[in-house]
Amino acid sequence: MTLPPLKSQMRRSLAMARIIAFFIAAFSFAPSANAHVMDGPLGGFGSGFGHPLAGFDHLLAMLAVGLWGAQMGGRSVWTLPATFPLIMCLGGVFGMLGLLPEAPVQIGIALSVLVLGAVIAAAWRAPEWLALGLIAVFAVLHGVPHGILAPRAADPAAFTVGFVVSTGVIHVIGIAIGAGLKPILRGKLVQALGAAIAATGLWFLVQALIG
Repeated sequence: MTLPPLKSQMRRSLAMARIIAFFIAAFSFAPSANAHVMDGPLGGFGSGFGHPLAGFDHLLAMLAVGLWGAQMGGRSVWTLPATFPLIMCLGGVFGMLGLLPEAPVQIGIALSVLVLGAVIAAAWRAPEWLALGLIAVFAVLHGVPHGILAPRAADPAAFTVGFVVSTGVIHVIGIAIGAGLKPILRGKLVQALGAAIAATGLWFLVQALIG
C-alpha cells in the first residue's frame, strides 16, 4: 500500500533535483554579476520588464525572496514579495538622484543574493519585522540601478512600471517553486536551492570586490 506513494515521491524528488541542477548550472556560469549595466537606447514597458530578467543577480535575489516567503509560510508568503517592489521604487528614486555610489551598491546587491540564499539554506524563520527590514534594505539596493537607467528610457514611467511588474512575476515564480518543493524531503530541496543561490551570491560578491 505504501509503495506507490513512495515511488511517486521519489519521481518528484528526482524531477526537483533536476530543476536544482539546472539552476546551479545556469547561474554558476553567469558571465557577469554586474548585469544591471545596459548600453544602448531603452524603450518603455518592454525594456523595463526585460531588465530584471537580464541581470542574474537581480533575478536570483527576486527568486530568493519568493522562496523564503514560501518556506516561512503564513503572512510571509505575501508580505515579503509585496514589500520588495514597493521599497525598490524608493531605491529607484535614490538612483535617479545619485545619492548612493555605484560600487558599494553592486557589493550590496551581491551580498543580498548571498544572504537570502543562506537564510533559505538555513531554513531561518526570522521574526516578521526582521525579515521585512532585511528585505527593505536589499530592495533599496536593487532599486538604485533601475533608477539610474530610468531617465535614459524613451518612457521612464512605463520603464519603471515594467521592471516593478517583472520583479513581481519573479517573486510569484519563487513562491511557486518554494511551495512545490516544500513538501518534498521535509523541505531539504528548498534548502539545497538556497545553498546554490548563496554559492552564486558568493561568486557575485567576489566579482564585485575585485571588479
